[in-house]
Amino acid sequence: MLKEFREFAIKGNMVDLAIGVIIGGAFGGVVTSLVNDVIMPPIGALLGGADFSNLFWVVKEGATAGPYASVAAAAEAGAATLNYGMFINTVINFLIVAWAVFLVVKAMNKMRRAEAEPTTKECPYCTSEIALAATRCPNCTSEL
Repeated sequence: MLKEFREFAIKGNMVDLAIGVIIGGAFGGVVTSLVNDVIMPPIGALLGGADFSNLFWVVKEGATAGPYASVAAAAEAGAATLNYGMFINTVINFLIVAWAVFLVVKAMNKMRRAEAEPTTKECPYCTSEIALAATRCPNCTSEL
């Protein structure tokens, strides 16, 4: 079993997986910054200065009665809150990551299709595989 595991690890499967996880984590940080620092401020400005990360609903008052200025202030007072603004940010993060993954997969599929162009065709008479440039089938000698 140890030998099989070593072969698995050496083949590159584990290395490819590790690289994907590391790049994915770094990409997640970039997307989070993009949403929080670039996309959400203009959207908040268009909606009257709203900061989505501080949109919340107080479910239960804390030790100090509200209203609370921010999620942090509510948490400090011990209030139970429903943080729907952070959820909106997370959904936008997800949509951007999903879009980026879609574009990468689409590009990879396009490259695979380009690499997989056929080099042979089927003879219409004997159905054997022949070269694309062939003008006569080498198996049945039919003219193509």
